Amino acid sequence: MKQKLTLILALSLLATSAFSQKNKKASGDKKGPLFGLHFNMQDFVAPLGIKNPITGKTYATFRDMTKGFSLSYWKGIHPKVDVAVKANASFRDYRAIRTGLTQKTEIGIELEPTINLRPFPDGALLNPFLTVGIGGGLYTDKLGAYVPAGLGLQVNFNSVTYMFVQAQYRWDIMKKTKVGDNLFYSVGLAQNIGKEKPTAPPPPPPPPPPADRDNDGIIDADDKCPDVPGLASLQGCPDRDGDGITDADDKCPDVPGLARYQGCPIPDTDKDGINDEVDKCPTVPGVARYQGCPIPDTDGDGVNDEEDKCINEKGPASNFGCPVIEQAIIDRVKLAAKNVFFATASDKLLAQSNKRLNDVVTILNENPSFKIQIDGHTDDQGKDEYNMDLSNRRAASVKAYLVGKGIAESRLSSMGYGETKPVADNKTAKGRAENRRVEMTLSNY
Repeated sequence: MKQKLTLILALSLLATSAFSQKNKKASGDKKGPLFGLHFNMQDFVAPLGIKNPITGKTYATFRDMTKGFSLSYWKGIHPKVDVAVKANASFRDYRAIRTGLTQKTEIGIELEPTINLRPFPDGALLNPFLTVGIGGGLYTDKLGAYVPAGLGLQVNFNSVTYMFVQAQYRWDIMKKTKVGDNLFYSVGLAQNIGKEKPTAPPPPPPPPPPADRDNDGIIDADDKCPDVPGLASLQGCPDRDGDGITDADDKCPDVPGLARYQGCPIPDTDKDGINDEVDKCPTVPGVARYQGCPIPDTDGDGVNDEEDKCINEKGPASNFGCPVIEQAIIDRVKLAAKNVFFATASDKLLAQSNKRLNDVVTILNENPSFKIQIDGHTDDQGKDEYNMDLSNRRAASVKAYLVGKGIAESRLSSMGYGETKPVADNKTAKGRAENRRVEMTLSNY
């Protein structure tokens, strides 16, 4: 038996040196489908010695081996991977093994799916492979299962007929059947039962190429400019600027243009970057968002509407296009701000503030476009957070007074700055008094 195993190993080694011997099959093709017939032999003696070395290695003789045969189906799932399903028939006294009584020769029927891994594509002449799977069978009157794993050698005769030589170790995984582990040897042939792919006939030789003097890929018979390389879309004529107008018909051959302008770009008379076709003011430079016209100046004060905060009243650019407020009115508002008084450490307005605040109400009623920003400030006595809150509340009190007199809240805004913007030295009582203040700033935008 050692000689048999040695022979199988030698065949496997021989296959590795013959992998370059390909048949007609392409290296990327998969096997099959194949249908095969195999002769099998099983050695139930050797596994006893393998499991218990004390008994020594022993192998069954050919006469003592269980004989049988298999029908198989093979199919490639990858150029180097096949699946196979075998139906095995083995002739052995299985009932005698379990009962100890000699019986007539009985039969075991097995179904064994395996996966087979090869190092070379299926087209190689000699190809070793590893095999592993799972099997199950009916052994006279008992069901059993086993795991087969081993080596094999595939010989490929032009991908039509295959020979398979295999040696497996099979583990009995259902001991109650008492089938036992065994060495399984198999040799057989398999035939390709698939349809052969037709071989495409070789293409006829190409005809001689037609004449093309300028080598632009357009034959002279179809080329309107046969001596100058050109474009197929222009029947072989050149177009340097790529505007789809041949150079011969293009008055601006180096600048892309339009056919209606004889190959020249759309004109831009006022040079404002907006072509005359979309420019509503083609002779006056303008901007795209006004369709080529200049930015409008509704009140004509020289400040365009985008920068003019009073587009319907004339005013200088220094005042954002709004009229300049008379200094006398500004002084009245500043005087009112200096005469705003609160209860100590409170945002409650004192009555002595009312006269001047009422004058501010009069100014706002007489000038509906005027707005006022009210800012509250404190000295540095006390905590920063408290001073900031107090200045906010005082500015808001002044705003609330003016709203109460009918001034729209949208014309008023208030903000507290706490002690962050002193106008005098907080180290003196006079300075601190000056820093405790309300400021009102007039604007007409």
